Amino acid sequence: MNIEANRNEDWMKLKVSETRQHTDKIRLGGGKKAIEKQREKNKLTARERVEYLLDKNQPFVEIGVFAGFDMYEEYGGCPSAGTVSGIGYVSGRQCVIVANDQTVKAGAWFPIACKKNLRMQEIAMENFLPIIYLVDSAGVFLPMQDEIFPDKEHFGRIFRNNARMSAMGITQIAAVMGACVAGGAYLPIMSDETLMVEGNGSIFLAGSYLVKAAIGEDIDNETLGGAITHTEISGIADYKFKTEHECLDEIKKIMGKLGDKPVAGFNRIAALPPVKDANELYSIMHAGNAKPYDMLDIIERIVDAETTDTTQSSFDQFKKDYGKTILCGYARVNGWAVGIVANQRLIVKNKKGEMQLGGVIYNDSADKAARFILNCNQKKIPLVFLQDVTGFMVGSRSEHSGIIKDGAKLVNAVANSVVPKVTIIIGNSYGAGNYAMCGKAYDPRFIYAWPSAKIAVMGGDQAAKTLLQIQVASMKAKGKSVSAEEEKTLLDKIKGSYEKQTTPYYAAARLWVDDIIDPVDTRLVISEGIAAANQNAHIEDLKTGVFQV
Repeated sequence: MNIEANRNEDWMKLKVSETRQHTDKIRLGGGKKAIEKQREKNKLTARERVEYLLDKNQPFVEIGVFAGFDMYEEYGGCPSAGTVSGIGYVSGRQCVIVANDQTVKAGAWFPIACKKNLRMQEIAMENFLPIIYLVDSAGVFLPMQDEIFPDKEHFGRIFRNNARMSAMGITQIAAVMGACVAGGAYLPIMSDETLMVEGNGSIFLAGSYLVKAAIGEDIDNETLGGAITHTEISGIADYKFKTEHECLDEIKKIMGKLGDKPVAGFNRIAALPPVKDANELYSIMHAGNAKPYDMLDIIERIVDAETTDTTQSSFDQFKKDYGKTILCGYARVNGWAVGIVANQRLIVKNKKGEMQLGGVIYNDSADKAARFILNCNQKKIPLVFLQDVTGFMVGSRSEHSGIIKDGAKLVNAVANSVVPKVTIIIGNSYGAGNYAMCGKAYDPRFIYAWPSAKIAVMGGDQAAKTLLQIQVASMKAKGKSVSAEEEKTLLDKIKGSYEKQTTPYYAAARLWVDDIIDPVDTRLVISEGIAAANQNAHIEDLKTGVFQV
């Protein structure tokens, strides 16, 4: 490995290490004291519950680890949105798991907690996966009730989704292991089966204090809505258990009896390892993503080898010598057939011999990618997007050549694509390039970011200079003079604020991406995403809208 590769590796590994340090802190939830209080009540933590439930030696892809990161600081924060969730295997069945973390504000629902829970239900609905709820929540976080209660994508949408999933035939199992209060009480009852733990689990529309205030009745919470009450008197719950482990064991039994259902039938063969070492992914991208690199080097360390006795990867390029700033081709990832659409960061020549900047979408590359996406839909092959894009080419030459028309054609193909899409943001994700390469707004089944990712309407330097020009012009219009030194100070301030908003942490905190992943886990999350998508047998017919040719 040369000096530059070593420098690249150090930079990327530092990024990965920073992500792990944040993750370790997040996984403590409300902190060690809150965890000890949980233990005093003979309760497991949310993470311990999930770990006990999951099959051993099977992957668990956590979703939304960074949800709420650096948000709600005035309330003491909300690590991981007060919820542990992801996709894993229980009794051999891939499923979605959502567990309230009682150590974070008693499991109360912040706005981002609602968004995260809706995201998990969306994953279950899109992929026809069973969903398990491990309930332990004090309900809506009252100081922010106006941001979580009444709107379409707020708290009530969760129960609407419960009803819709039931109608779709998606299995829902709810284990009430702590509080389940007010509107939240509907979630377990709208699930297929409800389990409760004696002594800690409770379900009621109003707790004992509110009952006393509202109607003057004196009653304790256990009598009001505990496990014995709801399994012997109201009939609301289906099972009661002395311990959490017994409760979780019953969930495993239920999951083990689920019948098989039709699958989408995406092509899969025996998996082969990549031809090149995945650990070398750390050394390909330059520090700060400041220089071009060959996206083929990334792809060859993610996709399967072509055969057991070859050094050739399974990546079979489509229109290899045309539209070179986007790479398209068929490949396999852990045995799954995929179509890959990836931004090429190298400076390349087009068919006319003209130089094209890497990471920029030109007319020809947009045209090629749109056609390839339609081909994958025709063949029922899932799509993988590898993003490192600075946007579409600008300037008079591009405008006169119809870059907007060709860009619209690509966006149309992405928006109307009916096969599952998995997006990995490796580096830059700027402007309309984010859209064309299947950003969050274009419904990827799953979307992940490397620690090197940057998501924004444009790069920090360009944005800061644009905003500076606007502010300086405004100040001069008011008769204020601005020195060169003042301009530089203002520029640095603007750039610092803007660049904070471009980090993967900022994006993951708001669930613009499902998680920040270690580059070596890219192959795993793609494979598990397609395995999940394969559980939904229904694929609509491809229909494209009106576009200019």
